[in-house]
Amino acid sequence: MAVVQFMVSLDLSVVNVGLPEIRTSLGFSEVGLTWVIHAYALTFGGLLLLGGKIADLFGHKRLMMLGLPVFGLASLVGGFATEPGHLVAARAVQGVGAAALAPAALALLTATFPSGKQRVKAFGVWSAMNAAGGAFGVLIGGLLTEYAGWEWVMYVNVPMAAVALALAWRIAPDSPSTHRGRPDVLGAVLATAGMSLLVFGVVRTDQHPWTSSQTLTTLGIAVLLLAAFVYVEKTTSRDPLIRLGLFTNRSVAGANAFILFLGGGMASAFYFVSLYLQRVLGTGPAKSGVEFLPFAIGVIIGSVLAIKFGLKVAPRNILIVGGVLTAAGFAWFGMISVGGSFTGDILGPSIIASIGIGLCLAPAVSLATAGVEPHESGAASGLLNSTRQIGAALGLAALGTAANERTGDRLTLEALNDGYALAMTIGAVVVLGAVLIAIAVLPRTAPAAEADARDAVPSRD
Repeated sequence: MAVVQFMVSLDLSVVNVGLPEIRTSLGFSEVGLTWVIHAYALTFGGLLLLGGKIADLFGHKRLMMLGLPVFGLASLVGGFATEPGHLVAARAVQGVGAAALAPAALALLTATFPSGKQRVKAFGVWSAMNAAGGAFGVLIGGLLTEYAGWEWVMYVNVPMAAVALALAWRIAPDSPSTHRGRPDVLGAVLATAGMSLLVFGVVRTDQHPWTSSQTLTTLGIAVLLLAAFVYVEKTTSRDPLIRLGLFTNRSVAGANAFILFLGGGMASAFYFVSLYLQRVLGTGPAKSGVEFLPFAIGVIIGSVLAIKFGLKVAPRNILIVGGVLTAAGFAWFGMISVGGSFTGDILGPSIIASIGIGLCLAPAVSLATAGVEPHESGAASGLLNSTRQIGAALGLAALGTAANERTGDRLTLEALNDGYALAMTIGAVVVLGAVLIAIAVLPRTAPAAEADARDAVPSRD
């Protein structure tokens, strides 16, 4: 499951550093180039809920075994692309594979480790690979682009998919599902169309401002479709895509809200720090990738700490501490300067923010699937992954708009620096919003060690 999550997270960032070379090689326009990123985000984010539901109905392992070849083959075909349309189509199919993989893998992890110390450790490993995939994606993408060619940012997924497939084959077969039903076709169409249009409208704000008729119309239709989805799930569907009663669980509702805000902040960190290194400090792709290594290491350290403290401290409290550290690191990023350096402006906040992120991910995922019935674990996992994708898209678009407004038509180093600094400062405020949600919404649950101790006490009834 860790290999699967690393691969899916890696693909969200590994392409970014190679975009300039991809544009030159395949002849992308400036606007068209953004669809190398957006095609993956649209299909991944739009199909996550459906992927989670299908996993619940037909088996988590079965869907994962299907999604892995789809993802790997799409990556291989993308590397052979000779025209812009070929690569965009391959990225869209990658998103379809990822939408099947991510909820199925997380549901398998949840079912395998339902509670206690082993659950804390398992989610710690999973979260380390999840966030490290995003951070290492920048490193790997920079090295591959500079020394092997942009095609290898696609090819790199193929061996990982093969390894994950071989490992998944050894997992015990899915136990027979006690839940029977048919896919909620109408709900799936409404949810997928609504979420896809929402992401589509947000990611196009770099071309059409938030107040433009194109953006407002797209987002308005998305809201109507999602409202119709809620109505259908509540009143007409016998076997809903997402049971709305899940949101009455404070852990599920609070963790998803937390991840929504945290995802928006995290997306800005990878994006704007990478731009600052390359466009303001003049660092090359390979060196920029290497300079993200402390970030990846910090995430792993934070995940290890989450495992250690998860046995003694309530998940809610870990999220609060991790969120505060993350916000502090982003606020420090907001102090970048034109005459800065990696050691003076990037290294310190990278370590602080990444440790905070590592602390947050495992407890958030564990809370988001806590108390969920086994036949709904895929749906809950798909919901969490979808929330994170939407948060990342909304956050990056909003912060990108703020940065562009600050920069304006001036493309001087000072103007670019001011835009990136403002975006990172706003990102810190967004993450503080996640901290407030953890304080106000999440239950004061006991740590895993205490829960195990209570479960071990025999009943006197």
